[in-house]
Amino acid sequence: MKDGFLRVERITTAVSMAVACAMLATASGLGMLQIITRFVLETPAEWTEVLIRFTLIWMVFMGIPMAFRQGSMVSVDVLYRRSGPRGRRVLDGVVCLAALVLIGIIIWWGWDYANRGKVQTVTGLEEVSMFWAYLAMPVGGLFSVVALIGNLIDPQRHELETAQ
Repeated sequence: MKDGFLRVERITTAVSMAVACAMLATASGLGMLQIITRFVLETPAEWTEVLIRFTLIWMVFMGIPMAFRQGSMVSVDVLYRRSGPRGRRVLDGVVCLAALVLIGIIIWWGWDYANRGKVQTVTGLEEVSMFWAYLAMPVGGLFSVVALIGNLIDPQRHELETAQ
């Protein structure tokens, strides 16, 4: 069961990271398009700024699961280094629980915001609802829950290993 969960976790974290990378590439492309339309064609495309904002929001919330999985999001280095093996496991549990509570709040309120934003449109993209921007919070949160539990089961300390 543990191996099955970790297999699913690897897939979901890889998918979330691929989406985050795609959003970064999209934001970069839209930024270049905005520069070209504004300064070369002298006809600014106002919708690009809004889409850049949307893609950056999605990039952040879809990139968080990888940070959790690698153990680099919530770090309590001093306590971790001074603790024994048993203390480290307790610390891992406490940090995971605190992060799960925070992510749970983000999922709850993110879904509420997304539903409230259904009637709100975006300036520059009047046909697009704010629902799609706010949806990044609960979707990223759900991917983060899987990554957090994966890190609790199979801890990785990439940040701790590279710190001096």
